[in-house]
Amino acid sequence: MPYVVTEQCIRCKYMDCVEVCPVDCFYEGENMLVINPDECIDCGVCEPECPAEAIVSDTNAVAEKWLEMNREYSNMWPNITRKKPAPADADEFKGVPDKFEKLFSKNPG
Repeated sequence: MPYVVTEQCIRCKYMDCVEVCPVDCFYEGENMLVINPDECIDCGVCEPECPAEAIVSDTNAVAEKWLEMNREYSNMWPNITRKKPAPADADEFKGVPDKFEKLFSKNPG
């Protein structure tokens, strides 16, 4: 039962989660992160670290939509193991609804 990143990460990309992940299963896109669900060990340490509340367990009903998306992009984007600064305007996008349809980028980080 892995954790997944949802659209709340888009344009926020705080990366506090990357610092605590013991298995380095985060991958970086241009404007969000994803978790490789096949690498995640379900430890849960990343979830409370996310200021945008973008990380959920795959047992959460919201996660179903994001599980395959996380798997797909974690196989295309580069692995990230160190925290980088969040975008300067990250706080402006925190909690904004429907970010995937409006703001998602397929480009790698």
